[in-house]
Amino acid sequence: MQKALSGKVALVTGGSRGLGAVIAQAFAEQGADVAISYVASAEKADAVVETLKAKGVRAIAIQSDQADTAAAKPLVEQVLAHFGKLDILVANAAIAVQGKTVDDPQLDIVNLDRQWQVNVLGTVATTRAVAPVLSDGGRIIFIGSLLGTRVPFPGAADYAGTKAALIGYARGVARDLGGRNITVNVVQPGVMPTDMAAEVLGDGVPAPLLDLHPIRRIATLEEVAATVSFLVGPNGGYTTGGVIDVAGGLGI
Repeated sequence: MQKALSGKVALVTGGSRGLGAVIAQAFAEQGADVAISYVASAEKADAVVETLKAKGVRAIAIQSDQADTAAAKPLVEQVLAHFGKLDILVANAAIAVQGKTVDDPQLDIVNLDRQWQVNVLGTVATTRAVAPVLSDGGRIIFIGSLLGTRVPFPGAADYAGTKAALIGYARGVARDLGGRNITVNVVQPGVMPTDMAAEVLGDGVPAPLLDLHPIRRIATLEEVAATVSFLVGPNGGYTTGGVIDVAGGLGI
């Protein structure tokens, strides 16, 4: 039986851990060959690659720091050199700097500025590098955040701003590439069990935050990856410029 993504090549940025790794695995299970990028942990990236190859697909890991916008083109060139084409981009790599309000005298300006560099300018650079070479009928997914459209707690202004910026950019890119039947969408998770969330929230989800969820739990990584898989699959070809929440109703 043919798998939904057989013959496709996907690039998942930040694919060595967390949601990126789960998305890469979901694509491999559907038959796609997968490239992942990572910044520092070659060991984790290699482990993901071995997991992907065990599913019967081709896979590679490429070291590339999304904070360096000049690294985007070489990253894409390596994917093309290895696989010969590119059909799917999932711009997942991001960092989160949260917890202090904008009037806090201890605000970490250096890391907040890096957050804008990684989350916005790095994503833009990767998209610009991918767009000319992406197959007609291809797919681009930006991993945003519910905070891009709703901010239910203080201390997240800059992070929310970076994710809101992706929405406008995605819609513009969707217009630009629609003539080639390339779709561009933003998937907005809420709270997920990732290292990034743990750095912000510590151990567990505070009860007041959990109380904001009509479905009173956080997402699984597999639930978010399933939404991404639908959008890049054969049934997702008429959804573009969309902003899809996978957040259990947080913020409604």
